[in-house]
Amino acid sequence: MEFTTGTIAVLALVILTIVVISKIAVVVPQQNAFVVQRWGKYSKTLNAGFHILIPFLDRVAYKHTLKEQAADIAEQICITRDNVQVGVDGVLYMQVLDPARASYGIGNYMFAISQLAQTTLRSEIGKIELDRTFEERGTINQNVVSELDKASDPWGVKVLRYEIKNINPPQDVLSAMEKQMRAEREKRAVILTSEGERDAKINEAEGEKQRVIKESEAVKTQQINEAQGEAEAILAIATATSEGLRRVAKSVIDPGGPEAMQLRVAEQYIAQFGNLAKEGNTFVVPSNLADLTSMMALATDIAKRKPAA
Repeated sequence: MEFTTGTIAVLALVILTIVVISKIAVVVPQQNAFVVQRWGKYSKTLNAGFHILIPFLDRVAYKHTLKEQAADIAEQICITRDNVQVGVDGVLYMQVLDPARASYGIGNYMFAISQLAQTTLRSEIGKIELDRTFEERGTINQNVVSELDKASDPWGVKVLRYEIKNINPPQDVLSAMEKQMRAEREKRAVILTSEGERDAKINEAEGEKQRVIKESEAVKTQQINEAQGEAEAILAIATATSEGLRRVAKSVIDPGGPEAMQLRVAEQYIAQFGNLAKEGNTFVVPSNLADLTSMMALATDIAKRKPAA
């Protein structure tokens, strides 16, 4: 197939046009930024979208992602304050905020921040003892982020988080820590057991004390009730006796009362002599039985007397 001069010229023009378009038309994806140089000098930063460059003058020198990036920090040996070697690794999260400074502020910001994270971590681990490294992870992470953020600010990179993944002490240290934890658990178990026994004895003593108090209060209440009952019974008997005597005295004053009283006294007198006869074969009889008449007369006279006004 033969190509004429005109055909070759058209093909050359098409190729040139394609090359020029590829040089001047730039499409920046979302969450990305391109740094453009003109004659080897920083010109501008292209954000997401379609852009036209000056052919043969402008070129895209650096491409950066604006997404949050995660960098794995390899395990390194750190020495604690009590001179124990531990292997520590972690993960670092960062984000490019200024593509221009990230391009010209440092050669490789990812490598620089990773190395700085390792040195800062060694410094932070060296400030605390081994036992505290496990419980002070949050503090260590915050201190590392603070130091890295200060150092990376001129590079246009923001350090967001740093997380320690593993802290690996030597095997002999792990064995010693395990024995220590076992001893602590046994100690706590013994303390809890003794405290439980002490509380049980205290509760028993308190219960016995309350029982004795309740019993004494019950006895006291019983005695008070019995005393009150006896007092009320004596009072009732005295009241009844007084009322009986008052009625007897009133009856004696009434017509026929003296004769009834004499009859009653005579009956009681004779009844008592009869009881003496039942109790024994021998008893003494008064020599003057007339005393019975005089005794009844005296009782009648006393009953007839009215109390002084």
